[in-house]
Amino acid sequence: MHPTKYLKYFNLFSLFDTKRTRDILKVNQTINTQRTDATTVTVDVYEYTPETLEFHHFENIQEACTFEKNTKNTWINIDGIRKNDVELIANHFEIHPLFVEDILSIGSRPKMDETENYLFCQLNMLYFNDKTGDVEQEQISILLGKNFVISFQEDPTRDVFNAIRDKLKITNSKLRQSSADYLCYALIDMIVDHYFLVMEKLAERIELLEEKIIRNSNTRTLAEINDFRKELIVLKRNVVPVRDLVNGFIKSDSALLQERTTKYFKDVYDHILQANEFAENYRDMMMNLQDLYLSNVNLKMNEVMKVMAVVTCLLAPATVIGGIFGMNFDVIPIAHQNWGFYSTVGIMVFIPLVMIIIFKRRGWF
Repeated sequence: MHPTKYLKYFNLFSLFDTKRTRDILKVNQTINTQRTDATTVTVDVYEYTPETLEFHHFENIQEACTFEKNTKNTWINIDGIRKNDVELIANHFEIHPLFVEDILSIGSRPKMDETENYLFCQLNMLYFNDKTGDVEQEQISILLGKNFVISFQEDPTRDVFNAIRDKLKITNSKLRQSSADYLCYALIDMIVDHYFLVMEKLAERIELLEEKIIRNSNTRTLAEINDFRKELIVLKRNVVPVRDLVNGFIKSDSALLQERTTKYFKDVYDHILQANEFAENYRDMMMNLQDLYLSNVNLKMNEVMKVMAVVTCLLAPATVIGGIFGMNFDVIPIAHQNWGFYSTVGIMVFIPLVMIIIFKRRGWF
């Protein structure tokens, strides 16, 4: 290994990287943040009935506008967000301008809203980066209309919907037999279920961090605690608002939602409550780990002070005796005797030995 790899440990500030903090706190909702247009945009369209399934893949957003009046249930999934493309879709489907603004925004709080013809929700998909240990997020917007669902994703390289795609391929599956509102539920449910996978990774990291603290509490361990608390902030900031989002679907009187689908949203509500409880538990565990770290540091400091105090006590008799015989007096007992030096050294050794015996009997070390 290259020796420069370890040079950062001599600089305490390099251990406490503030870049992640800036990433977490960079979003200011009072500022209209500008989104950079995606380099590539792909559109996947699933048209399905209980008996049939048709899949279409396009790289031109205009192709998605041909499925509006289809009697089949349709899922239009747009990977990659460009302002012009979103505005084109919005004009064709007559999407409310506020929904368009939310789709184009960056770092919006998870929310649910509705109009006469649409139900709209926006939340984040979470991923755990095994290499960096960060909780990464991707914003997704879901629009429910009559017989169709449109989803807008930021990253075309990943999502959590593969299980839904597999279910769509199964003839007469629950998803194929149900209406578009059930598909909307399935998308939200899959996102929430993936939160638990992320939290499992965080739980494993908590266990490893606890072992490190017990074995060796040092500055690097404190830096890891600080980094992990930032990831919990990301988790909690994404999980807590989803509770209100799902509750909005449950309380909605929209004709786009069937009563039987509302029952499924209640199940998602229970899941998000459980996820919120886990997030609270993880935060409490991190507080306990921080207390454990401080306790270990104080214990180590007490051990060091204890050793220094014992050494000081053991050396004190020799210091006193040496100081007495170093006085400038004409007459000092046994100073001019042949055996004076050896007897003095013997006394210097004998007294500390007696002190060691006394310390051990009292359990001081």
